[in-house]
Amino acid sequence: MQVMKWSVIALAVAAGTTQLAFASSQSESKGFVEDAKFNIFNRALYHNRDYRNGASNSNSKAGVTNGYFEEFGLGIRLLAESGFTQGTVGVGVDAHSLSSIKLDSGRGRTRGFDQFGLNDEGRPEDTQSEVGGAIKFRISDTVLKYGNQMTGSPVFSTDDSRILPEVATGTLLTSNEIEGLELTAGRFTAISSQYQSARDDLRLNEINIVGAGYSFTDNFYGAIHASDAEDHFKKTYVNLNYNLPLADSQALNFDFNGYRTNGQGKELSGEVDNTIWSLAAAYSMGAHKLTLAHQRSKGDSGYSYGNIDGGGTIWLSNSVQVSDFNNEDETSWQVRYDLNMAEYGVPGLSFMTRYITGEDITLRNGAGVITSTGEKEHEWDIEGKYVIQEGAAKDLSFRVRNAILRANSGVIRDTNDFRIIVEYPLSVL
Repeated sequence: MQVMKWSVIALAVAAGTTQLAFASSQSESKGFVEDAKFNIFNRALYHNRDYRNGASNSNSKAGVTNGYFEEFGLGIRLLAESGFTQGTVGVGVDAHSLSSIKLDSGRGRTRGFDQFGLNDEGRPEDTQSEVGGAIKFRISDTVLKYGNQMTGSPVFSTDDSRILPEVATGTLLTSNEIEGLELTAGRFTAISSQYQSARDDLRLNEINIVGAGYSFTDNFYGAIHASDAEDHFKKTYVNLNYNLPLADSQALNFDFNGYRTNGQGKELSGEVDNTIWSLAAAYSMGAHKLTLAHQRSKGDSGYSYGNIDGGGTIWLSNSVQVSDFNNEDETSWQVRYDLNMAEYGVPGLSFMTRYITGEDITLRNGAGVITSTGEKEHEWDIEGKYVIQEGAAKDLSFRVRNAILRANSGVIRDTNDFRIIVEYPLSVL
């Protein structure tokens, strides 16, 4: 699941308010080689999830069922981006190589759909690799890209919560011709999971997306996006974000996110009819930030996302480490506290804790028949992170995440989730 971080919103606002000047990006191109970039991104992830209700984890290939899984892996990404050739129409290429290495796990400790695929014996694969690329064209400040790519649209977002990301195949058009306005449109026909090297193991048929985001002022940003996943559902997303400076090192931020999803065609994702929204208010003062959020889901189903439109397509405040609090009829509240230790002489060290509680959940069986109403769940998350600020290991980061999810329903599983994440980005070019 994907957590909608405040930094993502800040980047969107910053991108929209960048002064374009008189020259376009293409007119300032230095060349195919001169503007090239080559980066190596390394991520090691230890992940342990304990289902407290008993044997909830199943490895069907190995015939093993137990109450937990434990995986430790290393993901290595080689990301090459060329510049654009000079001239009215610039041409370039992007390429990537994704490799996973199993450091520890086994038939009785894997789910087979988190970090590693399974072999015929139900054992996690020791290594897996995937390569891909895309061709891109640029006119002025408009870029057309076709091929394999990672996406970050609110209605089609590839998940990056494990050692490797999902990768989509398709066409994406991004235009920034008007100051403060970004327009996007795309069509995708395949998506690979985070644990397999096949081009379309998630079996996407076709999805079309459009979107627009506009910075009305330096502090006010709005966006609307829509998607049409053939024979699954149609989805519309709206975002409003307002930042209110109060004084030196003090500010209030308000963030509204909402989705409307309706099933269509063959409804291969089931009968989908859902409206879900969240509203978060964050008060920051120096090293401290306090966030309060409310989220509400209505309709004849919960919010649907994942295989069809990417595992990161849930830009909502209460989508957190384990639960998304996106069940049918669910209402949830969150309180969160962030602490940046740079203010106390330890730059790079930060802490976060949050508590979310959800209620009034309606649950259905596989046939769509309501089995219970008024169910509840709650989750408590704690996270600590340190990023090395200088020296040979600059930007090397260490993060520890722990989550405790409890519910009064056997369908929503009680879960203890623990992760250690080490990341090391290297810029070669």
